[in-house]
Amino acid sequence: MSISTRAEATGKQATDSHWTDRAARIGLIAYGVVHLLIAWLAIQLAFGDREGSTDSSGAVQQLAEQPFGQAMVWALAIGMFLLAVWQGLEAGFGHRDEEGFTKVRKRVTSAGKAVVYVIIGITAVRAATGSGSSGKNGTDSLTAQIMDLPGGQVIVGAIGLFIIGIGGYLVHKAWTEKFAKYINAEGKSGTTGTAYLWFGKAGYTAKGIAFGIVGSLFLYAALTHDPKKSGGLDQALHKVLQQPFGQVLLVLIALGIGCYGLFCFARARHFND
Repeated sequence: MSISTRAEATGKQATDSHWTDRAARIGLIAYGVVHLLIAWLAIQLAFGDREGSTDSSGAVQQLAEQPFGQAMVWALAIGMFLLAVWQGLEAGFGHRDEEGFTKVRKRVTSAGKAVVYVIIGITAVRAATGSGSSGKNGTDSLTAQIMDLPGGQVIVGAIGLFIIGIGGYLVHKAWTEKFAKYINAEGKSGTTGTAYLWFGKAGYTAKGIAFGIVGSLFLYAALTHDPKKSGGLDQALHKVLQQPFGQVLLVLIALGIGCYGLFCFARARHFND
């Protein structure tokens, strides 16, 4: 048996193991907590609290400031790293029932998710150890560095279009209920199952809108050649607040993000990889 064949067999065994299943469930609970915290921070922003960051780093920092916060943040970090391991295995050895481009696309998506989970996990570790940065210009400086590259303005614009595309896909996923495949038949049955599906629909829609706004900020930054116009989730939610009826819109998005957190809990309980 060749090395690649043995690696594939080992990876298949890992992705099919009960350990991986449990790791994914724990990680999904942690991910749900992150989204509930982001939702709470967004609601606070809507009602006038402009302190703190309404993104994953702000959510982690908020958790760290609670009683027993350090222990909870360490638990969150572990959950995120477990999710990263799960999606890393999916990227390398998962989606075996798919073929061709679909298989490649799903494995690349899993790899992207793994990176996101690692970043949140590192943020949690930094918050738990007190080494986190309070700076809020990370996206601006990164965008500025990209713009300084040959063709940087085009690259930033392409990033913006890509993020908008992700947002559109999430909204499409919401209203076609493609997310329903993530929970088993028991989780989709009865009144509780209906509630879970509505949580998913509201959650994926809210996340899609948030991605769309973030992507638009990158695109606007490229068109104006001003990296300060770009931004992450925190700046996107501040932009929402500045619009007509912004407070109402922000509360609705916050509730949607909270629903996504609740859907993560449902997915953890009725896990269907």
